[in-house]
Amino acid sequence: MNQKKGKQSLEFENPPSILSTASVVGKKEGEGPLRDYFDVIFEDPTLGKESWEEGESELVHQACIKAIEKSGLKKEEIRYVFAGDLLGQLIASTFGLKDMDIPLFGLYGACSTAGEGLALGAMTIAAGYAEQVLTVASSHFGSAEKQFRFPLEYGNQRPLSATWTVTGSGAFILSDKPGDIVIRGITTGTIVDYGVRDSMNMGAAMAPAAAALIYQNLQDFQWKPSDYDRIITGDLGKVGKGILIKLLNDNGYDIMDQHMDCGIEIYDNDVQDTHSGGSGCGCSAVTMAGYVMEKLRTREWNRVLFVPTGALLSTVSFNEGQSVPGIAHGIIIENRGV
Repeated sequence: MNQKKGKQSLEFENPPSILSTASVVGKKEGEGPLRDYFDVIFEDPTLGKESWEEGESELVHQACIKAIEKSGLKKEEIRYVFAGDLLGQLIASTFGLKDMDIPLFGLYGACSTAGEGLALGAMTIAAGYAEQVLTVASSHFGSAEKQFRFPLEYGNQRPLSATWTVTGSGAFILSDKPGDIVIRGITTGTIVDYGVRDSMNMGAAMAPAAAALIYQNLQDFQWKPSDYDRIITGDLGKVGKGILIKLLNDNGYDIMDQHMDCGIEIYDNDVQDTHSGGSGCGCSAVTMAGYVMEKLRTREWNRVLFVPTGALLSTVSFNEGQSVPGIAHGIIIENRGV
């Protein structure tokens, strides 16, 4: 039977498989070091639509269609979709999925949403409530900047601690059918607030939540960092990575040899000038769906801990002087193929 592990984790008796994935991105991401791992690269940032937001919805739609196509399933075989993005009322997901006629759970975990969707989807299948589910997360540089920072035409100066919101969407088909790559277990994160109030330094806001999640995962499963081939955070960037490593070192865990951050990997900062790295719901989603899944498929890595990280930033709370809490979710993914 499924087991509760420690304080915050679950281990599945019959781990759901990741049947297929899809990663679709924009032009800047397609010019980065992971270009060969993406399914589709769009040159037009609006994907032929009238706005950034409509373009992001099209990213969601295209990622879902591609993931279903690669799975060999029919759309009607998908029981639920778990979807989320950064925009108010999840409009990127809403309009991207409204014509697909699949029962929807809309999620908001900020940039940790890809992990939240995978966790809830895996739990749903492991509990016997669905045979197949679809999870998807997205972000878009133009739509996120307009909502959380400044309109692009303002041309504001970006501090070196800032990250670049990834334009992309990653989708995953989870199934109760046997497969080589499975979700062995999950660790659900708690809200962690260190009082960060700098909206241009999201790495600092999210790193404590990532450290708390990784620490609890290792405690709950009684594992060492070396039991993972990679411990993969979502979008801490260069600033957040340093904080994460120090916090875990202070608590007895050295993950330097295993750690990878999607926000650092997705861009070549020296060439693309992305400062601290990449961010956004799409950052970890497309990196996991493309690059990380290929490393698992080829058995270069056999077990990873995927830890998307989210800054729970709202323009309302921020303008009222509130801090920026963080959250992270952990997904244990293994290749169990012979």
